[in-house]
Amino acid sequence: MRILDRFSVVVLLSTALSFSAAQAADYKIGVVNAPRVLEAAPQAEVARVKLEKEFAARDQKLVAAQKELKGLEDRMQKDGAIMSETERSRVERDVMAKRRDLKRDTQEFQEDVNFRRNEEMAIIQQQIGEAIVALSKEQGFDMVLGTGVVFASEKVDITDQVIARLKKGGAAK
Repeated sequence: MRILDRFSVVVLLSTALSFSAAQAADYKIGVVNAPRVLEAAPQAEVARVKLEKEFAARDQKLVAAQKELKGLEDRMQKDGAIMSETERSRVERDVMAKRRDLKRDTQEFQEDVNFRRNEEMAIIQQQIGEAIVALSKEQGFDMVLGTGVVFASEKVDITDQVIARLKKGGAAK
C-alpha cells in the first residue's frame, strides 16, 4: 500500500470513529439488573405464597409419611430382637414399602413443585419484560441492556425504576 492510500485509510477510519462517537452521545442507554428485579418484585413473593398454599397439603402428607416410617424403623430397632420372625418380617416389608412409596411420592412432589415454579417464573419474567419495555418507551431509552453487562454506572441503571413500576402493579401505563 502506498503512503497516500494508508493516510487516506487512517483519515477515513478516524473520521468514522469520531462520527460514531458523536452519534453515540445522543443515545439514551439503560441497564437493568434482572436478578435484583426478580428478587425485589412483589409478584415473586405473591407467587411463592401461592405455591406454598397450593402444595401445603401434599407437603404435610409427606411429613406424616416420614414420621410414620421413622416410627416403624424405631420400632424395628427397639423391638426387633423380641419380635417373632413373622412379625419382624412383616415390619421389614412395611418399612421397605413405605420407604419406596415415600421416595416416589417425594420425587413426584418435587417435580410438581418445580413445574409449577417454572410456570409462575415464566409469568413473572413476562411481567418484568413488559415493565422494562414500558418504562424504556416512556422515558425515551434507545437501548436497555440486561444480562451480560460487566459494568454499568448508576447513571444508566434503571433497575430501581423497574422495581418501582412492578410494585405499582403494572407493566404498561
